[in-house]
Parts: sequence; structure tokens; C-alpha cells
Amino acid sequence: MTFVILYIFLSGVQTTIGQNKTDIVLGNKFVIKSNILDEERTCLISLPDSYNDSFEQTKKYPVIILLDGYTHFKTAAGIVHFMSSDRNRNNLMPESIIIAIENVDRERDFTVTKIKTKRPNTMGGGRDFLNFIEKELIPYIDENYRTEASRTLIGHSLGGLLTLNSYMDENSVFNAYISIDPSIWWSEEMMNNKVDSISPLSLKKKLYIATANQGEANYERNKKRHDYLYSSIIKNTEEPLNVEIKYFEKENHRSVPLKAMYDGLRYINNSQQR
Repeated sequence: MTFVILYIFLSGVQTTIGQNKTDIVLGNKFVIKSNILDEERTCLISLPDSYNDSFEQTKKYPVIILLDGYTHFKTAAGIVHFMSSDRNRNNLMPESIIIAIENVDRERDFTVTKIKTKRPNTMGGGRDFLNFIEKELIPYIDENYRTEASRTLIGHSLGGLLTLNSYMDENSVFNAYISIDPSIWWSEEMMNNKVDSISPLSLKKKLYIATANQGEANYERNKKRHDYLYSSIIKNTEEPLNVEIKYFEKENHRSVPLKAMYDGLRYINNSQQR
């Protein structure tokens, strides 16, 4: 049984009028006990503006699962709000519920294979982590919030690698994937083997890959691998418009998530605009 402790997470931004102060709430934080991982995991959640509107009590919302949650939560919440809120009427994507998972052990959770190292390591737990998301976290979210069966997974770096592994899993519960500067170098051979045997079910889903400029010295390690992966996927699909890759020449590995999230969300929601 999954136990959840819910408490308010305040953004820390305040509006002051005279002596009165009003907290601006960015989202909430909850802790979920995972039997699969045998540990508690902390998640941040952002609800759409209309979620608590008395006129929208039957409305259901898509779900975005965000890896490296603490790092990217505020950025993602701002982007999604800007793109979807009726307040600014951009209507570039549907209002969505964001679930950002805070890290415990990135190398363990975001990799599905081990790399031989001199020191002991915990690598290779990515499949268990995806099982936690799909079999424990998402069922909890579906049970406690008004969700629809439209789910997007977003990951950066090693999180982008896990996002690609999820995309290539024909049993994945996600409909769309945003993989930001993924660390394909971690398990390039395995990734190529997966592309060669990719399921038609995966190819029907949308995948967006963002590539940062890591300089000429890292061209072989990064951009070349991304381009090869993209071309290999395209060769296997009759629906090439379901896969997009974009090179951000002026962004490095650390700066690219901001622009990539915006561009990726525009891409995967292009045919779903309201």
C-alpha cells in the first residue's frame, strides 16, 4: 500500500501591501512510499490555474512527469503556465499537471546498464525507477487528481537517457517524450540495439530530442551520437513527423533545458492545440 504525506510547498515569493503579506503558492510537495524502490520519494506538484475553479470541477488534465524535479520544477511550471494559462491566452498547449520527482541517486535511477568503475557504484536501476513511476506514482496521481490518459516524460542529461529508454519500451505508459541533451554515450551500443528492434507502438508516439553545443571536442561524444540516433529512428518509422531533433548552437549542456522544454512542449502539442 502506498502512503502519502502531503504538505504545502511555498515558492517563497511574496506580495506586500502595507503590512499585509500574501504568499504566492507555486505548488505542493508530497512524499510517496515506494515498495518497488524500498524508499520514500519526494515529488513536487503544480496544478493548473483552473484546477480549483468551481466551474471546472469535471475537467481533466494531461500529466507531465519531470525528472531532476528540484532542479527544473520552477522552470517547467513557469513555461507550462505561460503556454497554457487562459490568463495570457497563448493556448499553445493544454493546461497540465506537473509532477517533478526529486533525486535520490541519479546514476542508479536514470541508467539501465552499469559502467565498470574502480569504485563501487549503484548504476543500472533505471528499470526499477520507471516501474516506480508507472506502477506506483502515476496510479497515485490518477487516483487523487483529475487526470486524463495523456502523459509526457521530460528528462535532461542522464534523465534524457532514461526518457529515451522509456520511449523505446513498447509497454511504456507515456504518450510523448522530451529528451534534453541525453547522455547516449553512457550506453551507446545498447541504445543502438534498441533502435534496431524498436516497436511500432513506440514509433506512433511523439519524441523530441534537444542537442546542446558542447564544443568541437565533444562533437563525437554528443551531437554526432544524437544525430545518428535520430536518423536510425527515422529509418524505422513510416511517421517521421512523430520524431523531432533540434540543435541549440548557442546553448551548452546546463543552459539548454529552458529553451528545449518550451520548444519540445510546442512540438508535441502542435496537433493538440485548443
